[in-house]
Amino acid sequence: MQKFIESRWFHDFIILLIILNGITMGIETSVGMMSTLGSYIDIFDKFVLIVFTLEIILRIYVYRLSFFKDPWSLFDFIIVSISLVPAGAGFEIFRILRVLRLFRLITVVPQMRKIVMALVKVVPGMITISGLLMLFFYIFAIMATHLYSQTFPQWFGTLGESFYTLFQIMTLESWSMGIVRPVMEQHPLAWTFFLPFIFVATFIMINLIIAVVVDAMGELQQNEEDSILNNIDKSTENTTKEIESLRAEIQELKELIKQSKS
Repeated sequence: MQKFIESRWFHDFIILLIILNGITMGIETSVGMMSTLGSYIDIFDKFVLIVFTLEIILRIYVYRLSFFKDPWSLFDFIIVSISLVPAGAGFEIFRILRVLRLFRLITVVPQMRKIVMALVKVVPGMITISGLLMLFFYIFAIMATHLYSQTFPQWFGTLGESFYTLFQIMTLESWSMGIVRPVMEQHPLAWTFFLPFIFVATFIMINLIIAVVVDAMGELQQNEEDSILNNIDKSTENTTKEIESLRAEIQELKELIKQSKS
């Protein structure tokens, strides 16, 4: 049974079902296509759910308690369990949450899993940078509210509106012609406020987060390379020992042959 669920063809079959299920979930958003293909899509959806449920049962049967110690297996178990909840009255949200099945592609594709592991690893660093960014946002939002709330209440009337406007400026979406230039018509020196904000928030803080993620990916890649090199060294060492053992055995055979001739 373990060979069956760990076989390459079964693994590829599960990946294919996840991809096809994702396509059918996209089709479900089209009223026209559902009017003609709705019954077939429902049958396929139930088939996929049955296969996923049987897969989880088989994995629990094979790995027993070890299944629940693996976070990726627990992730699969939770997603399939959500899909099994009947989407009746009061549980309509669970029908929408069926789309979470597509996240199973992460657990079955090793490269996706590595990326997720790298992201999880950098969470503490990202929290620190995000906290610093939020502090920076908070300070500038207070300043913007005091400076521009009277002349531009639609953008800076409250602290929350200032937060949202500054976030839009940070993403560089219509920041110049849409916000900063109209503000500069009333406040000519407003550029001294917005340019330092963009420089720090967009070009420093965001790039710091990217740098942390890239560094984690590089470290993960280095760990994989070190593991491969260690395996090669162990294999070479074992091969050397086997060769030495064979040489010793050959020498013993030579001595035995000489003794038998004498």
